[in-house]
Amino acid sequence: QVQLVESGGGLVQAGGSLRLSCAVSGRTFSNAYMGWFRQAPGKDREFVAAINRSGSGTYYAESVKGRFTISRVNVKNMVYLQMNSLKPEDTAVYYCAADDTRFGERMGDYWGQGTQVTVSS
Repeated sequence: QVQLVESGGGLVQAGGSLRLSCAVSGRTFSNAYMGWFRQAPGKDREFVAAINRSGSGTYYAESVKGRFTISRVNVKNMVYLQMNSLKPEDTAVYYCAADDTRFGERMGDYWGQGTQVTVSS
């Protein structure tokens, strides 16, 4: 049973920072592409960032490029999303995703339960 558990969400003022964490269990973590998605109220889930198996390659949505950084520590089975210069439009539930073969917007073999991020203006 694969489990992804996100943490680190919360309420922050515009311009502030948050770091999301995702703990993965039940599989060989280093074999999976990892990513972050988000879903705002009334909107579809959208891709935010992805990282390859070794951590040497990353890919970001244009809306977060230069502000967010995805990283992973394979020996700890952890993936992170550092979010800086947050904007009210970043408000959403953020989901961690894992995939065995796909990297980017189409990934999503496994999902976490989500963590709420709220950015006040």
